[in-house]
Amino acid sequence: MLIRPAAVEDLPAVAAMNLQLIRDEGHRNPMQEPELLARLQGWLLTDYQAAVFSEESQTIGYALYRTEPEHIYLRQFFVRPEYRRKGLGRSAFQWLMKNDWNSRRIRLDVLVGNAAGRAFWTSLGFSEYCVTMELELAD
Repeated sequence: MLIRPAAVEDLPAVAAMNLQLIRDEGHRNPMQEPELLARLQGWLLTDYQAAVFSEESQTIGYALYRTEPEHIYLRQFFVRPEYRRKGLGRSAFQWLMKNDWNSRRIRLDVLVGNAAGRAFWTSLGFSEYCVTMELELAD
């Protein structure tokens, strides 16, 4: 697997994968690809970085993250469904920790209903630190 910084030409594919991530995790974000692409471009102009993962010249996933003073904040991490459960996500994450991230702490958010995502991150050694709760009031 090849892991490299995302280039401008990768961004439409990353935006498409972001849309799939939103659907997979059951997020209620209503954005579509054009909006996700614009948001991604804005993040990359500030303090975020993105890495893409490829296997045999096929882009299979990505990570979007930023370095905070006390930790790495992993905002998005995605592997295409057809490449999951083959150890590729684990390998990509471990590569990023070893080669790209200079921090002893990594933080990320996982939606409560995303059982597969929670299981994946738990298998990598993550544990719950904080639970965000909300109350949605009727109109």
